[in-house]
Amino acid sequence: MADQAPALDSSFQVDTLIAEDIDAYLDQHQHKSLLRFITCGSVDDGKSTLIGRLLYDSKMIFEDQLSALESDSVKHGTQGEEIDFALLVDGLAAEREQGITIDVAYRFFTTEKRKFIVADTPGHEQYTRNMVTGASTADLAVILVDARKGVLEQTRRHSYITHLLGIKHLVLAVNKMDLVDYDQTRFDEIVADYAKFAEQIGIDSFAAIPISGFKGDNITTAPSAKTPWYDGPSLIHHLETVELANTAAQERAFRMPVQWVNRPNLDFRGFTGLIASGTIKPGDPVRIVPAGKTSTVKEIVTFDGNLDEAVAGQSITLTLADEVDCSRGDVIAAAGDPPEASDQFESTIVWMNETALKPGRAYWLKIGSQMVSATIAEPKYEICINRFEHLAAKTLELNSIGVAELRTDRAITFESYDQSRALGGFILIDKFTNATVGAGMLHFSLRRAQNVHWQPTTISRDDHAGLKNQRPRVLWFTGLSGSGKSTIANEVEKRLALMNRHTFLLDGDNVRHGLNKDLGFTEADRIENIRRIGEVAKLMTDAGLIVLTAFISPFRAERRMVREMLPDGEFIEIFVDTPLEVAEQRDVKGLYKKARDGELKNFTGIDSPYEEPENAEIRVNTVEMTVEEAADHIIQQIMPLK
Repeated sequence: MADQAPALDSSFQVDTLIAEDIDAYLDQHQHKSLLRFITCGSVDDGKSTLIGRLLYDSKMIFEDQLSALESDSVKHGTQGEEIDFALLVDGLAAEREQGITIDVAYRFFTTEKRKFIVADTPGHEQYTRNMVTGASTADLAVILVDARKGVLEQTRRHSYITHLLGIKHLVLAVNKMDLVDYDQTRFDEIVADYAKFAEQIGIDSFAAIPISGFKGDNITTAPSAKTPWYDGPSLIHHLETVELANTAAQERAFRMPVQWVNRPNLDFRGFTGLIASGTIKPGDPVRIVPAGKTSTVKEIVTFDGNLDEAVAGQSITLTLADEVDCSRGDVIAAAGDPPEASDQFESTIVWMNETALKPGRAYWLKIGSQMVSATIAEPKYEICINRFEHLAAKTLELNSIGVAELRTDRAITFESYDQSRALGGFILIDKFTNATVGAGMLHFSLRRAQNVHWQPTTISRDDHAGLKNQRPRVLWFTGLSGSGKSTIANEVEKRLALMNRHTFLLDGDNVRHGLNKDLGFTEADRIENIRRIGEVAKLMTDAGLIVLTAFISPFRAERRMVREMLPDGEFIEIFVDTPLEVAEQRDVKGLYKKARDGELKNFTGIDSPYEEPENAEIRVNTVEMTVEEAADHIIQQIMPLK
């Protein structure tokens, strides 16, 4: 490493090191506490340069890396003939060409007192989602401000997000003090300006340090000879001594989300996870949430042997005194102080995808080791983090932050985000693309979710179906307007009636006269339209009926949502495959003409998309088949109905 003997080349093979040297290194470093922090702020505030300086001063640069850095500083640097420390972090070609950070760069370094993982997050507004990613696991945030420019819009934006994400420790690093001649008056002005802003958004305290990432002032030692007027700690000293989140977490009630049920053999059954909060000892009473079963801890097992006590931040395996039902996604908690379980919440959501949030659409929600299906209601408001106003919003676009209610398909164990990141923070995943599209924080469960319980009934859905001598089904007809869905569905129902089957036909136009008369034809309203029909169809199948539905239902996600409401095999997707030009020729209602003339907005096939089924159980082509032939084909495919 640079300025350190003996020097090691980064390509040096570990197996050539002397065993005693490895043992000494591990003994020196493995018991240190770990602090995760981020650097953030506006563009060109010097975030990457600061991290490069920290790596350099902590002797974490290999000699060949230093040589490469010196060479790159000549080719790509912005500091003349001197070393450009930012190049240690800005690894993407686009970043070096533009002199900015785009992706989140993580770096590790260590000092005598503590280990660190630092995330260099992008300053540009369009990369806010990357900044959220870096902040999601951080204990501390270093907010950099260019001493020449002062507090800027992105300074406020990133400060708000770090506060929103529950980062308790903030450092206001007034950087590039060398470019303002280390002027104390300028430093005091910036601190006063930031303090006024911080009070507005609820930041209780922050540490202000004048630094020069390029020159190294007040980075490792303080005060610098250039800032004799500053009597606070150096940045490194502050990072080494700040209280870690795990320390505070140990004082809260015990919580451990179960990540894995460990069954290596018939004689051992353990529950593995990372302790989110609290402490645990053998003999302590615990409760499995949400099931509510109780037991006591038998052993605390780790790779290095059993423990007498485990604390927040440790990964362990618990064995229990009783055989209780506990699986991945459950939470083992202190028996006398368990967390809540609910299925409806108010939440803050940061949207992270180019495709806007679709209210009413089902997304996967992952919170800790729990994975459930969730739908988000239309946002209550979007947060304007430049003026800190609440704006009306129908959806959330890329990098938007809003407050909305969400509903999960089953109860999940949670705590509010300000109490627990592990049980209060979640991500949203698109079910079709598997892309992470959002991140959020749970505030509280909605009161109605806690007061509404499922009422058991004596007569089951199997009983209802048995009385009718048939298996319940949902025959879901989908296709363009004018494709013939309603006509074919009606013909199929007539044939089923002749076979003494108990049916009900839900037609797209008919339900909009009553159940869904409050809905329009925007994408969000279409999603809600299908959700309601899916719930009604499910209730009808619970009554033992064969339900036929005739809806355009243009989006695969919503058809999949209805499929997931029903038992396997009871949702039959029937694609009425009619080309757009043929559907337009049959335009008996004149809808396509109005849509072409711009008189009818959000019309499927014209200015709103139709997503064809990829694996429909049944496909009928009305160009090749008559209505009667299509109905016969469908009946043959769904037989036997019992």
